[in-house]
Amino acid sequence: MVSEGEAATSLQVLRRLDTGPRGLTEAEAASRLADLGENSPPLPHTASWPLRGARALRDPFTAVLLTLGLVSALVASWGTAVVILALVAVSCGLRAAGEHRADRSLAALRELVAGTATVLRRAGPDAEPRAREVPVAELVPGDVVRLGPGDLVPADVRLLRARGLTVHQAVLTGESAPVAKAAVDVPAVTDAAGGTGAADAAPFQVPYLCFQGSGVASGSATAVVVETGERTRFAVAHGAAAPREASAFDRSVHGISWVLIRFMLLTPPLVLMANAALRGRGLETLPFAVAVAVGLTPEMLPVIVTTCLARGAALLARAHQVVVRRLPALHDLGAVDVLCLDKTGTLTQDRPVVERALGPDGDDDPEVLRWAAAGAWWTLQLAELPAPDALDEALLTAAGPVGEEHDGIGAVPFDPGRRTATAVVAGTLGTHVLVTKGAAEDVLDRCDLDPAERERLLALAAREAGAGLRVLGVATARRPSRARPYTAADEHGLTFRGLVTFRDALAPGAAEALRGLTGLGITVRILTGDHPATAVRACRDLGLGAVEAGAAADWAGPEAGGAEPDGAVAVPGPVVVARCTPEDKARIVAGLRAAGHTVGFLGDGVNDIPALRAADVGIAPRTAVDLARETADVVLAEKDLGAIGHAVTAGRHSSANIASYLRVTLSSNLGNVIAMLAAGLLLPFLPMLPVQVLAQNLCFDAAQLAFAYDRPGPAALLRPTVLRPRAFLRFITGFGVLNAIADLATFGVLALALRGPDALDDEAVFHSAWFTENLLTQALVMFLLRGGTRSGPVGRAAAVLAAVGLLLPPGPLGTALGMTGLPAAYHVLLAAVLGLYAVALRAVRARQDRR
Repeated sequence: MVSEGEAATSLQVLRRLDTGPRGLTEAEAASRLADLGENSPPLPHTASWPLRGARALRDPFTAVLLTLGLVSALVASWGTAVVILALVAVSCGLRAAGEHRADRSLAALRELVAGTATVLRRAGPDAEPRAREVPVAELVPGDVVRLGPGDLVPADVRLLRARGLTVHQAVLTGESAPVAKAAVDVPAVTDAAGGTGAADAAPFQVPYLCFQGSGVASGSATAVVVETGERTRFAVAHGAAAPREASAFDRSVHGISWVLIRFMLLTPPLVLMANAALRGRGLETLPFAVAVAVGLTPEMLPVIVTTCLARGAALLARAHQVVVRRLPALHDLGAVDVLCLDKTGTLTQDRPVVERALGPDGDDDPEVLRWAAAGAWWTLQLAELPAPDALDEALLTAAGPVGEEHDGIGAVPFDPGRRTATAVVAGTLGTHVLVTKGAAEDVLDRCDLDPAERERLLALAAREAGAGLRVLGVATARRPSRARPYTAADEHGLTFRGLVTFRDALAPGAAEALRGLTGLGITVRILTGDHPATAVRACRDLGLGAVEAGAAADWAGPEAGGAEPDGAVAVPGPVVVARCTPEDKARIVAGLRAAGHTVGFLGDGVNDIPALRAADVGIAPRTAVDLARETADVVLAEKDLGAIGHAVTAGRHSSANIASYLRVTLSSNLGNVIAMLAAGLLLPFLPMLPVQVLAQNLCFDAAQLAFAYDRPGPAALLRPTVLRPRAFLRFITGFGVLNAIADLATFGVLALALRGPDALDDEAVFHSAWFTENLLTQALVMFLLRGGTRSGPVGRAAAVLAAVGLLLPPGPLGTALGMTGLPAAYHVLLAAVLGLYAVALRAVRARQDRR
């Protein structure tokens, strides 16, 4: 990969590459192509569809589903087994399709570089070089290529000759303005307004180097190819072969899945060993042990997750034109606590606007703006430029109709070497007026000033630039009229008129959207290729208050983060990180994730692809380049931060429902399993028949479908929602033990209170009592642990579940399942116990909410 040191002089580069200004011979080029390979982005090995599907089985969540399906088949619950195994097949298919889509996106890298290039080649050592078009894939180090306006730079090159060359490097640096390039080693260049534009970070601002994927904005050049293929900065920056890390959703589901797997593997052996040791029952308890394992596992998890996310995604697409390309990304949006984004095109529009026009004394002077706009108008008319540049367009917009009161004589267009442009208009009789504008220091160099005055004016320009403004110097000179054309040599002895300053035009609605994101508990980080002062100025104009800025090279990484007073992980680094290359953006995003944050990244260019891949959820507007849009998880109709706020709220809505389901089902299931294990050891018979356990699970699972349609309380939408396995384990352990105590207390009270022929030593009565009590406690758990104030669909489903628990045992279906009606006294005692249980449940939940 090319570096600054390698390209100190063009002669050294030519010698190192064993070439010359006349280019390579056809034989030399063919030999190097055979040795080094084609000049195209590297593509990973594409796996077959069966292999992709098989690899999906390594996922812990898919393993849980597969294990559950096999367990259901083992206990002859064929309907459940078929449904769950179908879910496994769908999961594998979706994962394989996602990998195929990713491979297709990576293949699109080939389309983002030029198709052909103009190269100098010789038929033999003594033949004259001929310029011809060759496919970019056939370029090799040592080739001499020619570049012109509109060309894409086909490889990493070192300039040999250049004339007025400027290139767009947005695909690599994200900077909006073209960067001037020159064939000699000169100090870092600036734009016409004197700003340093994007990063002076190595090596993209080195004036004699151009990189694959950049586009020529103006001028022409001859250059020697120094790197091709996977060794170019373009290929390295976009890491075509780098796998994407697991997102927040993947990490959460993996953690919860492994907890379930451990419980599932542990439960059957415990049941078998305990019954064999204490009751002399061995293999005959195997169906019951398997049924208990099935009861521990949340069979509806894939259905609830898919339904919640699909409903949220459909609502977003319908109401806000936000397309979620990967369903788990909706959960990740709800979990995002840091949003990283670029400045240009997101917080600001990709155009400058005039801020002020200042006279030499530093006060407002509209005459300065009038002269600058007149110069812009006649330069555009007489230099035959295709369109005004961004600064000239801003001048003409701010000044209104101007310039036509003069007669244009000639123009000397802007040149990146001298960083000025001059228009010549007719003045008073027999005179011409030169209007020169450009970088402040270059304009001042051409003015007739004493050193002290020049230093004062330079300090004035530096003060405005330090405030985050781009600065344009304006000067005029009166000359005797002449017929001879004007050149850059005539730019001397000028009279300094003043300065015009520019700021970035703010994106409509950006300020309000930022306030909305902050209100959602999301920290915004600006990752930009621009100068720190420019980015800080834009952020302050948007109302972000005191904004700290730093360079990408100084970002310390995750170790910069500490702990907030409330226990959350502090967000490391400054609010604005400037001078960012694509690698810097990806590194910062990865560092924030390593510090414990769930990170979203909004980007639209090829330069944003590494960060889009590195983030938990990548976001791109519909207008983004194809590869960025394909890489992103979420696509916005417009580059609108307000739409991100809506998407985050939808993600939290879905995640809150999933979290409520998991809290309720896992704590209830764990309590039931503990109670079953204890009762199985205390009773001379099984506490429930396997078919009754499965029937109970079916009723509970059907009721829990209501969670997919629930409306969580407002508090759940005010902060990021993350499914943290350890937090869930603590929650379900506490409430699961409480649930088990309620189960065992119920039967302890009933065993002492009920006597006679309907006593609890009757298996059918015991099984019926257990079934009813279980469904009633599960209904209470659904209602009380859900959170929020309105019951909604969950409350109605809990009521139906309670009714089933009371009415099913005495009915014909209960008889078929081996159950019977219960005595009236049982219901009185059950109501008393459940009342105490509800009070305890409320008290523990309130205490946990306070903590």
